[in-house]
Amino acid sequence: MLRGLFDTHAHYDARQFDSDRDQVLSALPGQGVELVVNPGCDLASSRKAVALAGRWPFVYAAVGVHPEDCAGWKDEDVEELRALAAKPKVVAVGEIGLDYYWPENPPRELQKRVLRAQLALAVELDLPVIVHDREAHGDSLDIVREFPGARGVFHCFSGSAEMAKELVGLGWMISFTGVLTYKNARKAVEAAQAVPLERIMIETDSPYMAPVPHRGERNHSGYVAHICERLAEIKGIPPDQCSRVTLENGRAFFRIRS
Repeated sequence: MLRGLFDTHAHYDARQFDSDRDQVLSALPGQGVELVVNPGCDLASSRKAVALAGRWPFVYAAVGVHPEDCAGWKDEDVEELRALAAKPKVVAVGEIGLDYYWPENPPRELQKRVLRAQLALAVELDLPVIVHDREAHGDSLDIVREFPGARGVFHCFSGSAEMAKELVGLGWMISFTGVLTYKNARKAVEAAQAVPLERIMIETDSPYMAPVPHRGERNHSGYVAHICERLAEIKGIPPDQCSRVTLENGRAFFRIRS
């Protein structure tokens, strides 16, 4: 069994874990999971993420407003995010970004305004950002370039290998989910091949996007081992080396001490 796994993106505040959250979390160390980051998607879930980080020694939090959840955004929400970011074990601003996939999502101009506000906050607080980018690659890159002082990760990366290399050139990280294990994952595999291992993190995005052989199930951090094994296969290295390097990458990115 792989050890020292870091699931850098999992939503244990989600309702899908309401019936057995404590059981799932308590089992993770025995499944080789050393660390988890739980990002918020709005103010309420960010508060829950902070609370979970306070209860579980291996769980850390990020706070932010997701593009799908930004319809009610008020400029003063930045103040609550600033206060939440000051809590112990908050290691990033996220999950923030742009999502143009669903037509019913908040207007694109509002999404951009909310993203810029949170990037500015992250720069002010010297925190990394966790960026969600779905069908918005050009605008996401353009806005990131507006904030040269920001450092971050494009989570659940869905762009091209060329985009991944551009982000790495800007000093950013790339994170891959269980999509790497899917048969039709050509773009993700090409991006993983193009990015140096030292700039890659792995994640489950639980409870969503479970990897093969668990596709269709509720995801959890124990399944991050399958993502690590697939990334190791793509990179031509032993799985334990992949686990060790991605753990070190995540620790350095989120500034989590050993």
